[in-house]
Order: sequence, then structure tokens, then C-alpha cells
Amino acid sequence: MATTEALINAFTTLLVTTDPPGLAPIFLGLTVGMTAAQRRQTALRGTLIAFGILAVFAVSGAGVLSVLGISLPAFRIAGGLLLFFIAFEMIFEKRQERKEKTSEIAITRDHIHNLAVFPLAIPLISGPGSISATILLAGNFQAPFQRAQLIVVIAAVFVIIYAALVIADQIDRILGNTGRAILTRLLGVLLSALAVQFVIDGVRATMTIYGGP
Repeated sequence: MATTEALINAFTTLLVTTDPPGLAPIFLGLTVGMTAAQRRQTALRGTLIAFGILAVFAVSGAGVLSVLGISLPAFRIAGGLLLFFIAFEMIFEKRQERKEKTSEIAITRDHIHNLAVFPLAIPLISGPGSISATILLAGNFQAPFQRAQLIVVIAAVFVIIYAALVIADQIDRILGNTGRAILTRLLGVLLSALAVQFVIDGVRATMTIYGGP
């Protein structure tokens, strides 16, 4: 059974990497012209698809790495660096600009026909950052029951994401530009600290494996 600290760490990491408050205004831009019912349906489908993707990586992510010959410590270091880059983007508001560009491309090319799949589920919700974080976290949840706990944590995060998308217009109106910028930066600082911890854990594990005589 996973410790409370490990569960809280997993929940915090996934919540920050998926960034529900940052998704809300983008979702509004993607669903312009839709009714409230259509928005709810799109949000539900998108979150379910994204949840399925992360659940698969939570269960078999380490197995995929093993097939490719990549050690978990190496992926921890690489994933930590990737998460740190995402945190850097969040702190300096680069990530929001990239998300907005992604949404504009989707509206132009697909006309929102498959909006729930692209770009909502992939890559806005289950993007490289959240996938990397899930695989990294799965390394701390080795037993079957622990993996089940991780999936429950992922489900809890996606309940929050769905709620954020459903009330996207209220969130955007409450936060405003200033509130959104402050929240994004605070989440970015937190994510950067978690990313550094991933790198430290990876280096420590590597030294343990290869540090012998």
C-alpha cells in the first residue's frame, strides 16, 4: 500500500502538469458557438479519453521502457528535465501561448469535429508532461494494489479537470488575466521543485546501480 505522502505527491504532480485552470480559457476558445450541453459532452469525452491514456501508461509505462531498453532512473532524469522545462514555460507564460496556438490550429483544420480527441485529450490534457509524470510516478507504485491507487489518484485529478472545463467561463471570469497569471506562476514554481526532486531521485538510483566497484 502506498504511503499518504506518495499519494499526495502523485496527486499534486498530476494536478500541476495537467493544469485545470490553464485549460479552462483554452476550452472556452475551442468551444465557441457550442451550447452548454455540447460543452459538457465534449468535456466529458475529452477527459475520459485522456484518463484512459494516462491509465494505460500508469499500468504499462515501465514495461514500454523495458522493451526499449531504457532504465527507470534514466527516464526519471529525462522526465524531470522535461517537467522542469514545462515549469519554466509556466513561470514565464510560454505554455499558455503554446496552448493558444494549438487551439487555433485545431479550429482551422478540424473545425472542432473531433475536438474531444484533438487537441483536448491530446495534447492539452494528456500531453508529454502528464504522460512523463505518470510513468515517473508509476515507478513509485510497483505493486498491483499500488498501481490501482495511482489510477484512483489519476481519476480524482480528472474529476477536477472535468469540473474545471464545465465551469470554464466562471473560472475565467473570476480569475481574470491577473489571477490566471499569478496562479500559473505559483503552479510553475511548485512543479519545478517536483521536477528537481525527480532528477535527484534518478541520479541517486543511477549511482546505486552503477556506483559499485
